[in-house]
Amino acid sequence: MNPALKKLQVLTARKETVIDRFLRYVTIDTQSSDDAKTTPSTMKQHNLAKLLYEELKAIGLKNVYYDKTHCYVYAHLEKSKGANSAKTLALIAHMDTSPACSGENVKPRIVKDYRGEEIVLNKAKKISLTPAAFPELLSHMGEDLIVTDGTTLLGADDKCGVAEIMTVLSYLKEHEEISHPAISVCFTPDEEVGSGAEYLDFKRLKADFAYTVDGGKLGELEYECFNAAACTLTFHGISVHTGTAKDKLLNASLLAYEFQSMLPAAEVPEHTEKREGFYFLDKIQGDCEEAKAHYIIRDHDAKKFSKRKKTMLEIAAYLNKKYGHEVVSVSLEDSYYNLLPRIKPHFHLIKNARKAMKALDITPIEEPIRGGTDGARLSYRGLPCPNLCTGGYNFHSRFEFASVQEMHMVVLMLLRIVELYAQ
Repeated sequence: MNPALKKLQVLTARKETVIDRFLRYVTIDTQSSDDAKTTPSTMKQHNLAKLLYEELKAIGLKNVYYDKTHCYVYAHLEKSKGANSAKTLALIAHMDTSPACSGENVKPRIVKDYRGEEIVLNKAKKISLTPAAFPELLSHMGEDLIVTDGTTLLGADDKCGVAEIMTVLSYLKEHEEISHPAISVCFTPDEEVGSGAEYLDFKRLKADFAYTVDGGKLGELEYECFNAAACTLTFHGISVHTGTAKDKLLNASLLAYEFQSMLPAAEVPEHTEKREGFYFLDKIQGDCEEAKAHYIIRDHDAKKFSKRKKTMLEIAAYLNKKYGHEVVSVSLEDSYYNLLPRIKPHFHLIKNARKAMKALDITPIEEPIRGGTDGARLSYRGLPCPNLCTGGYNFHSRFEFASVQEMHMVVLMLLRIVELYAQ
């Protein structure tokens, strides 16, 4: 029997499968918050952290540690007997779910042997998951799909990754004949709000390189992401009674509109794809006296990224010159950078992931991430860290779903990767 098929049979027949773990984790609300100034941004993330801490101890890992202040969970698996590698590989996933959709009272269910039909998520609310709206469904014919009741997200992002890593650790502890390097694990908070890597303790993690397990479709292998910046513009108007406003009033809200009109109209998320960058007006509020506009700036190319930031400053300078005083002030801050330059010197991470996928007849999908990843922040802090698939889809949405079969394959893929790093 094919060794991978034999492992798959063992994994699916286990008393506790990756799916059992996943279904348990998604019922714990760990939604993070954009508005908080603390880490974690929501205290409820601790509920999953505490559970994982206890489960890691029960599995029998070493140096299991729960950071009760910042909500990180660490653990270590010593290398197997006979493993040649002196390096330590880390596997990382995040516990929080997106603020974009409720994660409270998640009710997952499994649709067995999907055949291309409309999946009614919530009959009373007339909410359905359909191939017309989500053509990706048709590539999952014959699979078992985990869905929501249509009122919350599922939490596949990234509880799929959490469940898959936990299953790998448990399997390796039970099967000491499998060769593997020393493995560190870290489960993080607040990835969805951009601060998941901020308080990760490298001294406690003790890893030479890492993978985040936080992607989507089976085969995704991501080692390039956007360069990103946040820009807040404050427009300063002059409020005068409208009856006597001639040549005196200056409407701050209209200044914001004027600024936006000077940006390239086609360079927005809804008109760009692949490696094309954009300007995105994320939020705007104000009145005649003062208005604020919050932008995010994205580009994969470092030179184009720099040019986009320069454009924001140039438009502001033009408006200030036009009106003869400071009508707009700019706060511009980089958020993260493309991880590709930090991965290139450690391309064994990509080569080994490719080998593991091909050994399992998984086609690697290597496309730039049109977003960010904790791996980018970690790579720039000195821990090279590309991103791997999980088998989840439609993230941050009540239409989120996960494939049972793909999640099992991700576990096999991770097991194959760690075997490669033992050589």
